[in-house]
Amino acid sequence: MPSVKLSYHTKLTEDAIAMSNNIIQLNEDLIKNNLKDLVRSSVEETLNALLDHEADELVNADKYERSGDRKGYRSDHYERNFSTTSGDVTLKVPKLKGIHFETAIIERYKRRECSIEEALIEMYLAGVSVRRVEDITEALWGSKVSPGTSSNLNKKVYEHIEEWRSRPLTEEYPYVYVDGVYLKCSWGGKIQNVAVLVAIGVNNEGYREILGAAKGMKEDHESWKNFFVWLKKRGLKGVRLIIGDKCLGMLESTPEVFPKARYQRCTIHFYRNVFTVTPRTKMRTVAMMQKAIHAKESKKSAREKAASVAQQLREMKLSAAAQKVEESIEETLTYMDYPTEHWNRIRINTIERVNREIKCRTKAMGAFPDGQSALMLVCARLRHVAASN
Repeated sequence: MPSVKLSYHTKLTEDAIAMSNNIIQLNEDLIKNNLKDLVRSSVEETLNALLDHEADELVNADKYERSGDRKGYRSDHYERNFSTTSGDVTLKVPKLKGIHFETAIIERYKRRECSIEEALIEMYLAGVSVRRVEDITEALWGSKVSPGTSSNLNKKVYEHIEEWRSRPLTEEYPYVYVDGVYLKCSWGGKIQNVAVLVAIGVNNEGYREILGAAKGMKEDHESWKNFFVWLKKRGLKGVRLIIGDKCLGMLESTPEVFPKARYQRCTIHFYRNVFTVTPRTKMRTVAMMQKAIHAKESKKSAREKAASVAQQLREMKLSAAAQKVEESIEETLTYMDYPTEHWNRIRINTIERVNREIKCRTKAMGAFPDGQSALMLVCARLRHVAASN
C-alpha cells in the first residue's frame, strides 16, 4: 500500500507540473510591442484631447454647442506627424473659422519633443556618429532621424557655442596651458591636417577654466600670435606662466603678446623627446633617471642631478639622449620658481587629457568638410567636458 500511494502521489505531481507548464507561455517580445503601442496610443489620444480642449477654449464653445458667446467655428482638422519619446504619433490639429488657432502645447512647425532634441544633441556631443544616432533613434522611438535633421540641430548648438567661445574673460589667470590638436579636413578633394589651438587657464582661486579655442592652419608663429592676441582682446590678463610643448611658433609669439609671462615645458613631452633616441630595452631605466631629476626639492639640486643623469647616459652609450637632457633640462625646471604646492600641476600640461577627449569625439567624424566645422565640434566637446567636470 505505501508504494501505491507513492506512485499515485508522483503521478499527480507530474500531471500538476505538466499542467502548470501549459497554463501560460509568455511572449516577451509581443508583450513589449503591445505595451509600446499602448503607450504611444495613449500619448496620441492625450495630445489630441488637449488640442481639442484648446480649440474649445478659443472658440468659447464645445463641439456642436449653440452659444451666443461663440467667437468662431470649427472647420474639420489637418493631420500632422509628431515624434515623441514613445514613438511617432498623428496629431489632429483643429481648423477654425473666424479665429486663428495657435496651440500652446506644441510650437508651430515643431516636429519633435524637446526631450528628443536634447537627446540628439547630447548624443552628438558625447561622440556618437550621425549614422549611429539614426540607429539609436529608430530603436528608441520607432523612427529614424535623418542626417539633415541632426545637422540643423547642430547649427542651433553652434550658435550658443560661438557665444561661449567669444565670451569676455573677466578674471586673472596666472597659469595658462596651451596646446594644438590636429584634425583631418577636406580641402579641394584632398585630406589635409588643420590645427585647433586650445588654452586652459587657472585663476587665482585655483580653478581651471577653458579659455578658448581657435583654428590655425598649422602651429606656426602667426597662428599662435593671432590666438594669443584674440585671448588678450577678450580680457586675458595676469599671465605669469605658460605651460606647453616645445612648439617654436608658440615660444616665439609668447613674449610678443605676454612679455611678463615665463615658459614651462611639459615634463612629459620632454621625456617623450628623450625616448625618441633611446632603445626600447632601456626606456624604463631612462624614464626613472629623468623622473629623479624632477623629484628634487630645489632647482640647484635638480640641475646637479640632470648633469649626473647626462653623464650616466653617456656611459650607457646614449650620447644623443644625454645631449637632449643637457640642452632642454632648464626649460623644464621653471615651475620650481613658483609655490611648491603648485609644482605637480604646473610642470605637466594637463590639456593633454582634454585633447584625448577631443580625439575620441572627432574619431567618429573622419574628415571634416572645412576648418570651421572642425573648430565648432572641438568647442562643443570642450564645453561638454567643462560642464561635466
